[in-house]
Amino acid sequence: MKTLIISLKIFLFFTVLTGILYPLLVTGITQLSFPAKANGSLIMKDNKTIGSELIGQQFDSTIYFSSRPSAISYNPLPSGGSNYGLTNPKLKALVAECKKQFIDFNGLDSLTVIPSEMVFASASGLDPHISLNAALLQVERIIKSRQFNEDKKQRLLQAIALLTEAPQFSILGEQRINVLLLNLKLNELE
Repeated sequence: MKTLIISLKIFLFFTVLTGILYPLLVTGITQLSFPAKANGSLIMKDNKTIGSELIGQQFDSTIYFSSRPSAISYNPLPSGGSNYGLTNPKLKALVAECKKQFIDFNGLDSLTVIPSEMVFASASGLDPHISLNAALLQVERIIKSRQFNEDKKQRLLQAIALLTEAPQFSILGEQRINVLLLNLKLNELE
């Protein structure tokens, strides 16, 4: 009985320490140090939350840059990929369909090399970034859809360059662009 009481006291102590005190301490530090990031990197416009820098959104209109495909339709609650293996014929068919859609939607030549993130969904299904190459492949469609003149085209290319993020720690990944931030900047060019 004595061992059981000691075990319960230790259990209660560590439950309070690791389940209540530590999370409160870490939350307090992050709220003071990085409040925007601690609250989800939310993007506000006209006092309304329109998205997060961390979660991808679907853009189907020809006047916006397209996000990468999502196996979960950009719903953050069941976050995850399709889990199709490389030998699964469903994955091959899905990739072929995504490639065809990207080429047709952007009016590209069928021999154009499509960046992998535009044909494969991310592991979370919520990746908010595309590569610089994927963005540049969409520029002509957007210019045509928005009827941009040469000046606005140059401003769009400058916005792409400005919003391009370097690989993390200069070595991880490749140059990337947040699609939501790019589309918001695109709206400012009108």
